[in-house]
Amino acid sequence: MSIKNVTEEKELTPRGIETREKLLRAAEAVFGQKGYFETSIVNISQEAKVAQGTFYNYFPSKKDIYDELIRSYSRDLRIAIKEGMEGSSSFEEAQRNGFFAFFSWVKNHPNLYSIVQQAVVVDQELFRWYYGKLANGFLKSLSQGIEAGEFKDLDQETVAYCLMSIGQFLGMRWVYWEKKEVPEEAFDAAMTLIFQGLKK
Repeated sequence: MSIKNVTEEKELTPRGIETREKLLRAAEAVFGQKGYFETSIVNISQEAKVAQGTFYNYFPSKKDIYDELIRSYSRDLRIAIKEGMEGSSSFEEAQRNGFFAFFSWVKNHPNLYSIVQQAVVVDQELFRWYYGKLANGFLKSLSQGIEAGEFKDLDQETVAYCLMSIGQFLGMRWVYWEKKEVPEEAFDAAMTLIFQGLKK
């Protein structure tokens, strides 16, 4: 699936970039609070404190800004995970650091869960694209770990989606529902479960 950045062909001034970002953050807040179907462009414009006409200078429709928000979530989250994994001394340590980076990022973007889950009914293709992108990162890391002899040679796609599920629901349980860090004992239990199953 190719998801087009609706303003990628338009060269924006620094002020334009700032306004576009304000609209995205406003959309994040309103979609997270009201849901996609109950949100209007007026709601987003009011939250961003810009005129409604200004919205259309950057996004043709509500669906376009929603798509771009999912796209930016995907990009920024994957960058944060990749940066968190850099410098690790083993593939196991890289995975641990990647999970930690995920939980830290989600804590700063609490609307991630509700907005992404809304895509199940808003746009299933977009929903699959989002998780497919995350899965590809896991697949790359798992493949390298298997080639290095550190992980068992299990079906990589199955393992990738299992790992995503662990991160998804631990983050939901603690970060999204409780507004807390994932407890150390919960994190350690999950890592033990993962790596006693993966390691040779």
